Amino acid sequence: MTLRKKAVALLAAAAVLTSAGAAYAQSDNNATVTTGIQSITPITEVFTYGQRVSAVAVEYSANVDPASIDLKSFTVADTVYNFRFNPIDDLSKMADRTITNVYTNSRAHTRSNKQSVTGRYVIVELDSADAGGWTVIVSKCPTFLCTVKVNPELPTTLAQRKPVKALGSGGAVLAPGTPNRVRSMTNAPVNLLVDEFTYDAYLSGGMALPYHYHLPANYNPAKKYPLVVVLPGHGMGWDGVNTGVQIAADIPAVAWLQRKWTGSDEDVIVLAPQNQRVGAVAEADLLAKMIDQFIAAHSVDTTRVYATTVSYGSQLAWETFAKRPNLWAAGLITGGFQVSATQAGAIADAEIPVYITHGVNDHLLNISLARNSRAALTAAYTEDGKTEQEIASLLKYTEYGNDAFSIPDYHAAYGPTYEDRSILQWLLSQRKGATS
Repeated sequence: MTLRKKAVALLAAAAVLTSAGAAYAQSDNNATVTTGIQSITPITEVFTYGQRVSAVAVEYSANVDPASIDLKSFTVADTVYNFRFNPIDDLSKMADRTITNVYTNSRAHTRSNKQSVTGRYVIVELDSADAGGWTVIVSKCPTFLCTVKVNPELPTTLAQRKPVKALGSGGAVLAPGTPNRVRSMTNAPVNLLVDEFTYDAYLSGGMALPYHYHLPANYNPAKKYPLVVVLPGHGMGWDGVNTGVQIAADIPAVAWLQRKWTGSDEDVIVLAPQNQRVGAVAEADLLAKMIDQFIAAHSVDTTRVYATTVSYGSQLAWETFAKRPNLWAAGLITGGFQVSATQAGAIADAEIPVYITHGVNDHLLNISLARNSRAALTAAYTEDGKTEQEIASLLKYTEYGNDAFSIPDYHAAYGPTYEDRSILQWLLSQRKGATS
């Protein structure tokens, strides 16, 4: 190397060191700290018609000054795709979300009171009335019917529009505002309530039945708990890669964990099977065996085992009601298939209370199926000599007009059903061997 080149190299190195020293000194003098955003975590919640991104947790390198953040500090965008209405190509179509609350927290989690506590996370809460943010997408379409799954890579994005400052640091900036820099999520989502379920699988005769279950927070083996078995729609059946979607796709699984849905403080065990779709008879046989095993392993009140169904799940309920009537205390059938005459006779003989709900303009399963089920069960009870009053206590029925649905999916009768606490309370009030 020539002397001239050595001199140039030394000058360049000195310039780098001087620049680095200036940046360090700038940080040391609390003028600015450019450590930036450390992580971004989506937070999801299951609403009536399914799971959505309900908040985003933004992590910084130090505790955040709550006074430095407000509703205009961030922009969040999300997909407008909804598997019920949109082609999968719409997954890439994004729209801004409405920010409703911004506060600090010590972990990547929402707070019920929406108030800041000391922490390095900023929680950005989003409006549930927005059109976007759904997490469930089409999984496979092995036939003309498709299955669904929870999207493993949520498309939610965030931009920080204004500087975020450190707490008690003389105004040090943890990250500058970069409104034109759109950031993807960096962490796996925090799924409120869904993450509290435990996964397991039942194996019998070469068939696998995956399921998730939830035990009360203070589960006591010495105490007996009611068991709610949630039987999901056809698209939530297990397809090999969509494990757990039956909890997230709609409200029936997580509703039983929340007083705001049940109107009750009573603890229940929730069991959410995910049968492979191989035919209702075979699925029902496997389901009954799995429930037997589950009850043997957990502290279940065997006089209070309930089935609640969505669409296709009704076929499993009708079949197991008929074949194993001693198992069930009651059933809630929403937007379901028609009961057969044989099944109706067995259900009537066992006096299993049933509540049927259906949308008048259901576009997938015509309202006639629900009406025929009511007629078949009424006829079976009449043949058994039951009075009108006795039948009315055993068989409940509600039809919903379009105005009962907050989204225009009139097949999703579980929506208005679960939004009516009295129906859920009716189910929990039933006891095997008693009518009310």
